[in-house]
Amino acid sequence: MTIRVLLADDQALLRGTFKLLIDSQPDMEVVAEASTGAEAVESTRSERADVVLMDIRMPVLDGIEATRRICADEDLAGVKVLILTTFEVDEHVVDALRAGASGFLGKGIDPPDLLDAIRTVALGEALLSPTATRQLISRVLAQPTAADPRVVRQLDRLTPREREIMILTALGLSNHDIAERLHVTPLTAKTHVNRAMTKLGARDRAQLVVIAYQTGLVTPGT
Repeated sequence: MTIRVLLADDQALLRGTFKLLIDSQPDMEVVAEASTGAEAVESTRSERADVVLMDIRMPVLDGIEATRRICADEDLAGVKVLILTTFEVDEHVVDALRAGASGFLGKGIDPPDLLDAIRTVALGEALLSPTATRQLISRVLAQPTAADPRVVRQLDRLTPREREIMILTALGLSNHDIAERLHVTPLTAKTHVNRAMTKLGARDRAQLVVIAYQTGLVTPGT
């Protein structure tokens, strides 16, 4: 399967660089480019991209609102948004995650890592930069926010094991880390994560992390 990628960034040179890199891969192609958030939303709908590489700061419509519109569109349920930011701990990143983004990367990322990131989110996994995840959580995501009461009540649908694994996920542990901690297989850990996402209506792992903090399941210092 070829991964269809949309590039949304107001810097033409950066889009061109990413396009050359992505089009050089046998399993992915750039199907459209956008220089504004509004163009990104429209092109995502018309071109049916699988993954959108989205800059945060763009004219007309910023990347956060563009992400929100894409992720809220039921016809685009399978589209994954990967945020690109100059600073990996940009406080706007958390707004993008809450809007539905599957993860974020710094623009200075090495080419192989960027390609791996695209493949990761295309498979439905969340991608949170390992160098910034815990810092992001402690600085921004852990700040109190008003949680949807319906989501809070849905936590009761989780089994004790699913709740435990959701907490570990929110603390930044990978499936492999969780498996080692709980003495289960990585596949078992992933299965529990997926079940928790289904029960809570989370698009992916990133949304599960957001819900864990918003509902108070995980708090700073946990």
